[in-house]
Amino acid sequence: MIRLAPSLLSADFARLGEQVVEAEAAGADWIHVDVMDGHFVPNLTVGPLVVDAVRRCTRLPLDVHLMVEAPDRLLEAFRAAGADRISVHVEACRHLHRTLSRIRELGAAPGVALNPHTPPEAVEWVLEDVDTVVVMTVDPGFGGQEFLPRMLRKVSHLARVRDQRALHFELEVDGGIDLTTGARAVEAGATVLVAGHYVYRHPEGVAAAVRALRQATSPKPART
Repeated sequence: MIRLAPSLLSADFARLGEQVVEAEAAGADWIHVDVMDGHFVPNLTVGPLVVDAVRRCTRLPLDVHLMVEAPDRLLEAFRAAGADRISVHVEACRHLHRTLSRIRELGAAPGVALNPHTPPEAVEWVLEDVDTVVVMTVDPGFGGQEFLPRMLRKVSHLARVRDQRALHFELEVDGGIDLTTGARAVEAGATVLVAGHYVYRHPEGVAAAVRALRQATSPKPART
């Protein structure tokens, strides 16, 4: 089953706890938290205190995506706040293997993320060390952006490598996910879809959005 991870970047922060509870009740699998520092990406979002507040609202795994410079200095704080999964960018890490090892030592599942301009080969050497690979399908920094279809080739490439090497990492696609792009990402090999704007800005509400995404990305029965 494809995992759905609503992104809080597009949630209503005036009622953040309610929005987290809505996503869990709707059947979401993870809660995705985008952390931005205004340097690595041109936006500021949340810190460990917000993750701690979200942790107290849900039993779902918290998938924390660190879009920050020098992520090593923040790992302990976000893990202590309740992050279950922590992804860092290959572009931001001087010693990527060391950073991923530290995440696992802290008891979280390590992940590596790639910006659109970064080729998949940049992370192939650490695929045995990660639980998640995050393929950005928009330029990171803001929600509600248009999906970059050329990134599907990167998803397909990483899915082939995963199968060829008998690896088991989650292949997470983040950015511009809706019914059409979500289905295309899954067809390319994605196992996790991060959807913010589609879920939290859906005219019929969070439950309807999650239900529609689940239906659009579920395996279709073979015709006889």
